Amino acid sequence: MPWLGYFDKIIQSDTFVFLDTVQFKKNEFQNRNKIKTAQGWMWLTVPVSYKYPQHLDEVMINEGMDWRKKHIRTLTINYQKSSFFHIVFPDVERFYAGHAESIATLNKQSVTMLMKLLGVAKKTLHASALGDLPEEPSERLAAICAAIGADTYLSGAGGKAYLDLEPFNKRRISVVFQAFQHPVYPQLYGDFIPNLSLLDLIFNCGPHSLQILEGKL
Repeated sequence: MPWLGYFDKIIQSDTFVFLDTVQFKKNEFQNRNKIKTAQGWMWLTVPVSYKYPQHLDEVMINEGMDWRKKHIRTLTINYQKSSFFHIVFPDVERFYAGHAESIATLNKQSVTMLMKLLGVAKKTLHASALGDLPEEPSERLAAICAAIGADTYLSGAGGKAYLDLEPFNKRRISVVFQAFQHPVYPQLYGDFIPNLSLLDLIFNCGPHSLQILEGKL
């Protein structure tokens, strides 16, 4: 259930590639994100069975824990008083009633659901479907762009600190760095908390969510 900045990149893209061939990182955002409660933010986490150095598409979900019902209960408790909960929640329930073995598959399913709720339609691909890719991060990203015929790569703002531009330059691919400005929107439970899952925005703002994300409201 990614945060708003992730979806800002999807909205700006022509083709969005799920990077499912990178190494899974424990205690980061590949299997969890934040929601808001009356006590502040909390993690919404999907349990996984992981052995270093498995790639994201190799990491299996731990279905021995009843995490799906726990998520539904947690979201209901904390968002049932939000303005658009009863409109949005049936789609969320259908997502949790689905099936996925790997965290990569589940993540794609959650992104697809959120795209539908936002009203965003974009072409999506998996890096794992593009054949052998370089292991070096910048070379891998440039190779993905070349494989799909892209002339521009949209990087997160943090890419300025680590991205090597040479692999892109030699392929004549331009690099643009994201300049996402996090919107402030109506939330439950007092002071505004940024950088939460997109679910927080959609539960609170419903059909206005895309315009808020785009800075039009």
